[in-house]
Amino acid sequence: MYDRAPAPGGLALVESLVNTLSVDTGTDRLDSADGRAAFGLTAAEVPAAKELREALRAACLAHAGHSSPGRSAGDLDRMLTGAPLRVSVDGAGAVTLRPTADPAALLSRVATAIAEAAADGSWLRLKACEAEDCLWAYYDRSPAGRSRWCSMAVCGSRAKMRAYRARRGG
Repeated sequence: MYDRAPAPGGLALVESLVNTLSVDTGTDRLDSADGRAAFGLTAAEVPAAKELREALRAACLAHAGHSSPGRSAGDLDRMLTGAPLRVSVDGAGAVTLRPTADPAALLSRVATAIAEAAADGSWLRLKACEAEDCLWAYYDRSPAGRSRWCSMAVCGSRAKMRAYRARRGG
């Protein structure tokens, strides 16, 4: 949201989808024609995309050690069963993952991105900001993988100021 580079590879799609909803303002890019077009969605596909987005947000929160009210990792697992993948080997022996369903479908693209990110170890670094009024997805590039906020300058600063005020009694 603020000062972070996008997630690498296919995780950029997942990060971008999670960040279509601005939790603090309530603005949802999937409610606009341009927002839907960015993901190749029709108006009829938006409710399913929003469900997928919130299941992804719950997984990102779990990666950061937090829970999502009303959501669990099982929600994403259930959704991804609708997008089975297959391993494809080309003539040179290179292996890629391919959806067995419509490869243009958002769920198929997300499933492929998650599978590839899980294989290279980057999936667990896609997190959601712990600030309850933010919950923005970000890719944690810190050496220890312990980032807590999408931006130290904004959400981190606010959290530290709240903690400071609480310690000082006002």
